Amino acid sequence: MSTDPTGRALSLLSLLQTHRFWRCAELAERLDVTERTVRRDVDRLRGLGYPVAAVSGRYGGYRLESGAHLPPLVVDDDEAVALAVGLRYAAVAAIDGIEETSLRALTKIESLLPHRLRRRVAALHSNVTPLPSATDQDLIDPESLSVLAAACRDHELARFDYRAGEGSDTRRLVEPHRLVTAGRRWYLVAWDRDRDDWRTFRLDRLARPGATGSRFTPREIPGGDAAAHVARAIGSIPRERVATLALGAELDDVREVLRWVDHIVVEVATGAAVIQIRGEDHGRLAMTVARIALTTSVRVIEPDDLARTVERLGTHLTHQHRP
Repeated sequence: MSTDPTGRALSLLSLLQTHRFWRCAELAERLDVTERTVRRDVDRLRGLGYPVAAVSGRYGGYRLESGAHLPPLVVDDDEAVALAVGLRYAAVAAIDGIEETSLRALTKIESLLPHRLRRRVAALHSNVTPLPSATDQDLIDPESLSVLAAACRDHELARFDYRAGEGSDTRRLVEPHRLVTAGRRWYLVAWDRDRDDWRTFRLDRLARPGATGSRFTPREIPGGDAAAHVARAIGSIPRERVATLALGAELDDVREVLRWVDHIVVEVATGAAVIQIRGEDHGRLAMTVARIALTTSVRVIEPDDLARTVERLGTHLTHQHRP
């Protein structure tokens, strides 16, 4: 039997924070104490402000409910490591503004970790290299995310502005069903009222979302699985052509144009950057290069056939503008 009331209360709190219902006998067995001691420790937690609800009777027990404020949390070693690692990678997530909040929380947690756990966290951080992403191409407005999540939950029609991959802007009215994450990108699976069909919307191409106040009856997502539906939608757009470009500008200077380009950052330097772009075919790659060239100088490193196409395009445009 544990004789340390403080340690025992912390162990009890750790079990209750799973928010499952615990029978008093179960808690007594876990803590190796009597049921009377469990009841006394529960009263001690209540005195500290933890909202522990009780169910009386032979099969009675306890559950920790949500209160008006966030009480101190108790986590075990593995949970502490998981929190630290999760917050580290949330700091490079695709939700605008979450980076600073995540870093503040991470600093608090890591400062409290014992040395043995800090070494585990450091080993994970030092041996995992994230793909660089120096632009805001995938950043999601957290307010937009909240609006759409609430609309999905409440089955409420939503409107928003949407820019397609080719750059056309439309105003959409949809029945939002589910939000899906894939890497750094977020997608909304919704029934498009105007097109009378299912659509998958990238949230970084979406602006000014708002709930209309009108409810709808949920439909069955094709295949019954939102994640699988998004995977099929993404896979149905082949982007087999890849090109490497050298840009004559800082990434911040071309942020807006790159926002609508399927790309990854390969290298950054003062006043220059190297990126890879993907497209459905040779012609679309050339159009993408031309779009970027409206903002900054760009050179096609590879493939050679795209470099020749862009050179011919530049020559034709020059000839057209000669007096």
